[in-house]
Amino acid sequence: QVQLVESGGGLVQPGGSLRLSCAASGSRFDGVIMRWYRQAPGKQRELVATISSGGTTTYKDSVKGRFTISRDNARNTIYLQMNSLQPEDTAVYYCHARVALTTYWGQGTQVTVSS
Repeated sequence: QVQLVESGGGLVQPGGSLRLSCAASGSRFDGVIMRWYRQAPGKQRELVATISSGGTTTYKDSVKGRFTISRDNARNTIYLQMNSLQPEDTAVYYCHARVALTTYWGQGTQVTVSS
């Protein structure tokens, strides 16, 4: 059974940093495109960053230059390094994978940026 478990969220002041982790289990993930999404209160879930099996990355425009997605295939884990955080980055962050035509989501981790 595929499981995605996020961790690393928390409360941080504007300008601060956090690193989110997503530990995947139940399948091989080295060939899977992995994504981070986020959902702010009252808003739709939005794609933040994508990493291909080969390590190619893409980002939502508003996080380019501040966020970095990476993966460690040996650990079946992806990361989201978030720097220069702003209040508008406040959201629940979700890990996403599509394996054998089935979409999986983690339970989410809350990130709150506030002074």
